[in-house]
Amino acid sequence: MKKIEEKVIRPTVEGLKKEGLEYRGFLFLGLMIANEEPYMIEYNCRMGDPETEVVIPRLKNDLVQLLAAAANQQLDQITIETDPRTACTVVAVSGGYPGEYKKGIPINGLADVNPADSMVFHMGTNSENGKVLTNGGRVFCLTSYGRSIFDAVEISKEEMEKISFTGMEYRRDIGYEFE
Repeated sequence: MKKIEEKVIRPTVEGLKKEGLEYRGFLFLGLMIANEEPYMIEYNCRMGDPETEVVIPRLKNDLVQLLAAAANQQLDQITIETDPRTACTVVAVSGGYPGEYKKGIPINGLADVNPADSMVFHMGTNSENGKVLTNGGRVFCLTSYGRSIFDAVEISKEEMEKISFTGMEYRRDIGYEFE
């Protein structure tokens, strides 16, 4: 983390200051780490998937209040409170994604997810006759809390095993670097 702060975060903030750019909002830093060295891939000026699904659930503050404070240059007057637990998100996709994939496949096991530790964010689903069906390539995200990154990853993997649909795929190597 220290390398990321020194090689990416600080130079980014210093660059904004040097250019006289006043930035308010989210700034996502897309990184790749190779041989223990961080490399910038992209900047994103929004919250996307799956970062939103791990950041927002940990936030205890009212998001609208925080956004209004940022817009009015009063964010320094608010104490941002977060859930102390770590969160991990795993994305379930339809077989064939990002290419061709089928829609309308029943999803089983959603009600079996433990709501004390995990939550499901629907992305590409539809409801028909009381059943939840696939309706996109990126079908849902499953976010779990844990005491550490490793713990959150393990809980997400365990909870993901409770859910199924024909052609369901997800990365099972998420968090391997924390084992």
